[in-house]
Amino acid sequence: MPSQVSMGAQLQCTFGAAPSSLVVLPTDQVMAEGPPAATIMDFKPMVNIMPFGMCSSPSNPTVAAATAAAMGVLTPMPCIPATASPWVVGAPTVLIGNKPALDNVSKCMCSFGGVISILNPATTKTMIP
Repeated sequence: MPSQVSMGAQLQCTFGAAPSSLVVLPTDQVMAEGPPAATIMDFKPMVNIMPFGMCSSPSNPTVAAATAAAMGVLTPMPCIPATASPWVVGAPTVLIGNKPALDNVSKCMCSFGGVISILNPATTKTMIP
């Protein structure tokens, strides 16, 4: 059974060089083992999803420009997440503020081709169906 994700969860992007953490604003006023519980709508770049160090996606315009300047040698550039859609799939049977809860098996897609996954949900006891 998946775990509920809360503020401070550790995230990883397939094109990112380092893990990041999830920021959940307490707008829904639901806590999960202390910190605010996350929903699938906690996907906003630089608000909920912080940078992953350096980005190595060739679809990222800054990486493409740096790679072209280096004569085709892949040159990672600083990550600026570009998430445009909510986490998929979440837990549709558990609603937090009329939004599906975020579980640890959900994924979020970056516009530059990366897949963001949850390494550590920041909860240990709260399971959701």
